[in-house]
Amino acid sequence: MKRDEKKQQYRINEQIRVREVRIVGDDIESTVMPTQRALQLAEQRGIDLVEISPNAEPPVCRLIDYSKFIYQQKKKQKEMKAKQTVVNVKEIRFGPQTDDHDYNFKLKHAIGFLSDGDKVKAYVFFKGRSILFKEQGEVLLLRFAADLEEYGKVESLPVLEGKRMTMFIAPQKISGQQPKKVVETDTAEAPVKKAPQQKARKEYTGPKVEGEDFDD
Repeated sequence: MKRDEKKQQYRINEQIRVREVRIVGDDIESTVMPTQRALQLAEQRGIDLVEISPNAEPPVCRLIDYSKFIYQQKKKQKEMKAKQTVVNVKEIRFGPQTDDHDYNFKLKHAIGFLSDGDKVKAYVFFKGRSILFKEQGEVLLLRFAADLEEYGKVESLPVLEGKRMTMFIAPQKISGQQPKKVVETDTAEAPVKKAPQQKARKEYTGPKVEGEDFDD
């Protein structure tokens, strides 16, 4: 019995013991009437009298099938829960003199986090006398934000607090646009493109001799 009472969040029918109530419902004009009259009306319609606002003066009751009412409440809660998004915050730590290889490695991870809908907390940790390079740390974080512009937007610019300079980047989704693939390279040199093989055929200006092939 106790478990059933805990599960039942609303008083219904004979459990409602106040003198009068305000009734609402489908095709019913809101009106105040004696509770006994409201119970008779519910019985005539083959539905329940459900107390939905016990603290109101007088309490508000709804004329509805109790099972249907509970179903509607659970559906609303489920819809509200579905609209709530949980954003995880992923931390990425840099040193003030992070090299390019380590930078690209962490950039790749940040892209993955933002693509998954997570927020990125990027920070530069200054150890000991490295605080002298705080301007260098700020430049690094701004570069990081610029490289992630396609995947996230900066929520707060770099801020120095104690030994940490922190910046937050929130994910952004662009409909119909595929994120670019990031490829880590040891050097910043662009790859050399090979010329198409058909170009040799176009550059030949001499007379064409029947039976000869100039592809070789």
